[in-house]
Amino acid sequence: MSDSERRALGEEKIMDVYAGDVIVPPEGYTFTDVMLKQLFAELWTRDTLSMRDKRILLLGIIAEKGEATTFKIQIKASLKRGEIDAEEAREFLLFIAQYAGYPRAASMLGPVEEAIAEFENENQEG
Repeated sequence: MSDSERRALGEEKIMDVYAGDVIVPPEGYTFTDVMLKQLFAELWTRDTLSMRDKRILLLGIIAEKGEATTFKIQIKASLKRGEIDAEEAREFLLFIAQYAGYPRAASMLGPVEEAIAEFENENQEG
C-alpha cells in the first residue's frame, strides 16, 4: 500500500473511530502524518480485537493516566458508535476506582456525565 493510500485509510479510520467528531489534520505535519498512517491505518483497522475491545482497553489506559478530557472524548465516541451505553460508561468508573484510585476515577465523573449529556442532546436533535 502506498503512503497516500495509507494516509487515506488512516483519515477514513480516524473519522470512524471518533464518530465524525474530529477534524482530520492536514497533510504535511510529521506527527499527524505518522499517526494517521500507523495508528489509524494499521492498528485500528486490525480485526483481532473488536472496536469495542480496543476502546475499552484504551479507556483503561487513559483513565490510569488521569486524562479526563481524553476520556470524555473516547466515551462520547463510544456512545455515538453504539459500543457502550450510559450505564456502562458510569460502571467503568467504579472499576477504574478500584485499580487506578478513587481520585483519578472521581476526576472523570464530570467529563463522563458531560459526554453522556452531549450524546443524548445530539440524539434528540437529530
